[in-house]
Amino acid sequence: MPSPPSTILSPSLGPQSPVSTFLEPNLNSPLPPVPPAPIPPSRYTIAADTYHPHYNANAHSTPPFSGSRPLESVTNGNGILARHSSPKNDDPAPYPSQQDNFSTYPLYNWSYKQHQALPVHPPNVIPPLSFHYRPHRLEDIAPRDTISLIIALFFDFVYPLTPCIHKPSFMADLHSRREERDPLFFALVMSTVASTLVQVPRSYLPMERPVVRKLAQTCHEASRYISVASYDPPTSMHVVIRYLDCCYHFCEGHDATQHAAFGEAAHIAVTLRMHEEASYEGLDPIECEVRRRTFWLLFGADKSMSILLGRPICLRDEDCTVHFPKELDDEYITPSAYLPQPHGKTATVSGLNYTSRIFALLGEILVRIRVDKRSPPQGQFATARLEEVQSLHARILAALIHAPEPLRLKQAHSQSHLPPEYGGAGFRQATFAEVKDFFDNPNASRANALNPFLVMQANLYVTQQLVRFVIEQYRDELIISLQGSIDEMQVAEDREAVASDLLNILHSIPIQSIATNGPSLVHKVRFVASTLLDAVRKAETAPASAARAHAYLFFSNLAEQLTLCEDWMMTETATLAVLTV
Repeated sequence: MPSPPSTILSPSLGPQSPVSTFLEPNLNSPLPPVPPAPIPPSRYTIAADTYHPHYNANAHSTPPFSGSRPLESVTNGNGILARHSSPKNDDPAPYPSQQDNFSTYPLYNWSYKQHQALPVHPPNVIPPLSFHYRPHRLEDIAPRDTISLIIALFFDFVYPLTPCIHKPSFMADLHSRREERDPLFFALVMSTVASTLVQVPRSYLPMERPVVRKLAQTCHEASRYISVASYDPPTSMHVVIRYLDCCYHFCEGHDATQHAAFGEAAHIAVTLRMHEEASYEGLDPIECEVRRRTFWLLFGADKSMSILLGRPICLRDEDCTVHFPKELDDEYITPSAYLPQPHGKTATVSGLNYTSRIFALLGEILVRIRVDKRSPPQGQFATARLEEVQSLHARILAALIHAPEPLRLKQAHSQSHLPPEYGGAGFRQATFAEVKDFFDNPNASRANALNPFLVMQANLYVTQQLVRFVIEQYRDELIISLQGSIDEMQVAEDREAVASDLLNILHSIPIQSIATNGPSLVHKVRFVASTLLDAVRKAETAPASAARAHAYLFFSNLAEQLTLCEDWMMTETATLAVLTV
């Protein structure tokens, strides 16, 4: 979908107009009223379509919006109609009681809290969590046109790698202003905006970087304040929100907060039994597919953190019975049925499915490595383990053989005929300029970055080589434990094959498509390169291996270009984290 023109951005988000925070509304400048026309119902029935609470303009820390209507009756959690008394006749409770629960549409079921008039708290009083759980307008945060532009950028750049939102239903609800009736949906929009702002090329956002980062922080905090008050009952929307928060913190470098957000997402998912196929019985198609997609995104993130950071595995493959998502684009998934995908049209979600298969293999090898580290296999058990690892090696090499044509790598060069200029100073400078232009120049070509299959190719094939490398390393350790030694020449050739294949992959995919993957791809390449670069030092004293080291040298230069993918996204000036060799 083409991005809307940048001219729709309000000038109020310029560098001289800092974004006000979610908790610092300007009470002296009331927001313009919403037209009194009835809000169209959500595409999917939700209780909020018949519930609009009373608001008292003097009792809230945020300005009220018009268009609300009194609700004469609400439905409690048991489906019984209960009269909603007028605040004029009842003494309002100091704070709202626990909400009545509505569970109509599974994907977007939400817990709505009946809010009486809330007092303005003195500065030294900490309000309860429920204080923020009420409807809000997008205009409380930024002009609606700005939010719409950022959402469009999400579906252009971020969605292919993280398809955790069903676009048709999400856009229908956004169009009907559901966030003004459903606080949790408002939180979902805010988390989507925050995670998008830290991932898309800054040239698509004609705002200064400090303003972009402040807006991202404001959106994240708005989502957080609302969502922490609504965990019971948990919904799939909570999982999506926390996963998007995890992405936001990852790109911002908030390591501990990122892992905390991931932990929340993973455990809410487990609470919903999203890892068990039996739990999907009775759910409508949209809810099923959003749950499946989100779970497998968490599964892959879990394995990435486990291998790259040495963390324990949270979501074990043997505990998971959930199927992979159906390979259908969103427009062919409706509340009542799955529609056939047109023949010859590859679904975007196919990239997630193939990546998930690769991460499942990574999970299998990691479990064996961790178990064997605690209790090393001996004798026939070590031999049996070596056979298992060799089987995993064959499976990872064949993992993408049957990938659909749009996901297949278009080989730029054969492994043995890499041009000598690769890794040279000229190539390095040209790539540097190309990445800089991608992030800085609003008129630069975005064709490659907007091709979801090229973007997913980079993620797929780099991840495959990462898992292959891990499997080969452990295979060699097992051989040494069984035989007492290993053929060093063969090990060197295996490492060279990984380097050569990875080099060819990265040169077969446009740099813009690689850059769109952002920091996650950087870390995967660095993991492999950190080991392979040892060969560079050996090459300095061994001329015979200099040709082999040529491929390894590329990774030190590549790290500089990939680091730009991180730096040019959000930092004020680009800096290079050069790997010295």
